[in-house]
Amino acid sequence: MTRRAAILIGFTLAAVLPALAAPGRYAISTEQIAAAVSSSGVQVSPEQVTLFTGVVSSVANPALQVQSINRTTNQGVIARIGCASSEQCLPFLVSLRVDGGQNAQIALNQPAPSAPVYSPARFVIRQGSRTALYLDGAHVHISLSVICLESGVPGQLVRATSLDRRQTFTALVASDGTLRGRL
Repeated sequence: MTRRAAILIGFTLAAVLPALAAPGRYAISTEQIAAAVSSSGVQVSPEQVTLFTGVVSSVANPALQVQSINRTTNQGVIARIGCASSEQCLPFLVSLRVDGGQNAQIALNQPAPSAPVYSPARFVIRQGSRTALYLDGAHVHISLSVICLESGVPGQLVRATSLDRRQTFTALVASDGTLRGRL
């Protein structure tokens, strides 16, 4: 039994330690999230923020933006938060415990002022879906199959990756569900 426990602990440490010590990855704290949410109009403390999973950034102190805030219960709120620069971190969800005060009610009825609001019904490409990327240059036209890393609406810049995940592209979403870029 002790040998099994030692093996299990060894596998757990082997999986967890590289993730914790990954160079260039910095944990986003509940203090940073609370500051971003408070600046959008909903006053919360770090104790009121619950992370669903560990969130990391490629920089030490990223500028966070509240993308949306939605009430789930009388005191429960879900907030979608992302970095000001999409290269620094992926958007993530947090749970907020807020009082039923008027300040929270006013802020929850309005979208965050700095974040664009997109209706999911308007997305022409979805995160994880495959599409065509057309790259145009002066004398070259290239067509690639890519996997979308972000959902997008026509006219929005989104990130996509090659099928082998070796290259990442930023391209404009076209109304037909393809991506357009320049060389």
